[in-house]
Amino acid sequence: MTAKVYLVGAGPGDPELLTVKALRVLRTADIVLHDGLISEEILQIARSTAQLIDVGKRVGKKRLTQDAINRMLVELSGCANIIVRLKGGDPSIFGRAAEEMSALREAGIEFEIVPGITAATAAAAQAGITLTDRKSAAGVVFLTAQQAAGKGRTNLARYASQDCTLAIYMPSGHYREISDDLIAAGLRPDTPCLVIANASRQNQELLWTNVLGLQSLVVPESPALIIVGSVARSRDEVLAFNTIRTVEPLASWRENAIPKANGAQ
Repeated sequence: MTAKVYLVGAGPGDPELLTVKALRVLRTADIVLHDGLISEEILQIARSTAQLIDVGKRVGKKRLTQDAINRMLVELSGCANIIVRLKGGDPSIFGRAAEEMSALREAGIEFEIVPGITAATAAAAQAGITLTDRKSAAGVVFLTAQQAAGKGRTNLARYASQDCTLAIYMPSGHYREISDDLIAAGLRPDTPCLVIANASRQNQELLWTNVLGLQSLVVPESPALIIVGSVARSRDEVLAFNTIRTVEPLASWRENAIPKANGAQ
């Protein structure tokens, strides 16, 4: 039996954000190994005879280790033609796809990556902002607050810049530490931030604040990410600065109290 494994990006949760190719592959899969955060609406796209296996991980809780998932992909390739490893967002961005690809290569199993919309781009779209701006944000950096065991915290100072947008994935409960690190790296305490929980889902929440405000933020429900930089101005700030046109109110959002930093204008 010749098997093929597809590492498929399911996007941030809204089934309408799946790619056409992801839809086609899901509808032909024999087995789907999916993350725990994949929405039920997306799982229902798989054909009725497909075997669905939840291999999801949560912060502090693991259903299976990554090594166990790697072994499952290899072993299941001996009893199915099409196997889908369904991941939230994009497989290539903090999706541990590199480890799974390495295991498949070593076993001589054919695989293909099907890209998906990553959480940062979906979150920015939902908030009506961009991740780059030729006037104020020359680049964007995707980074994670959660590193592999034993590696310590991410060195934010390597990436922080007033003219670059930071998209910080998996902040978990480390908002105060992230704020301290960003300020220590030289970012102004009043640098705009947007915290997005459950981007593109029905329970989406947008929290507008600044780097200093992260220290007193009421931690939103996971999964969440933080967008840091001038592009993350709230709608009121956008109107005040008159930089872009305002957008219609979103179904779910709340303004967060933004404390003034000493010396902030």
